Amino acid sequence: MKTIFTTGQVAKICKVAPRTVSKWFDSGRLRGYRIPGSQDRRIPREHLIRFLKEHGMPLGELEDEAMGKILLVGAEAPIRASLNDLMSNEDFKIELAQSGFEAGIQAESLHPDCVVVDFAMGRADALMIAQNLRKNTEYTETVLVGLLSDEDNASGFDRTIFNETFRKPFDAALLAERIRTLVGRKKQLA
Repeated sequence: MKTIFTTGQVAKICKVAPRTVSKWFDSGRLRGYRIPGSQDRRIPREHLIRFLKEHGMPLGELEDEAMGKILLVGAEAPIRASLNDLMSNEDFKIELAQSGFEAGIQAESLHPDCVVVDFAMGRADALMIAQNLRKNTEYTETVLVGLLSDEDNASGFDRTIFNETFRKPFDAALLAERIRTLVGRKKQLA
């Protein structure tokens, strides 16, 4: 994943001439820095993504990096519908899995920033999915959210595998905001 771009690389991404990118940079619309002792410009990835979004330009190859990817596992229909309504399609891509097997396949192809596991699918399955994700080194930075029923909250299990747990019933807007915050924090550290 590239973190710093030259004006030539930005020009290719934006499908414009390098001189156009230099003008954006020099006018202050596209933020970045100059290499000391030279006139070469460098644009950090986060500034480029922000610039493209602000100007309604396609993100092209940066789209996957810019979007937060969420995997909902075993989520009940009302939760799925609420999150789809509350999470912007421009900022988040939401995929669904109904079983542990599906979750594994989806995680491999999606590489989610956040996995939401609904204990409605069964406590043993939900815990197995969470533990398997945590054991896999590819998903150590993945945000893991557990949606617990009253019984699951009362009975003892290791909650440290989850970044966050919500006990039903809960406010879906609060869950959406928490996911936004956790994924945003993860994206800034990456």
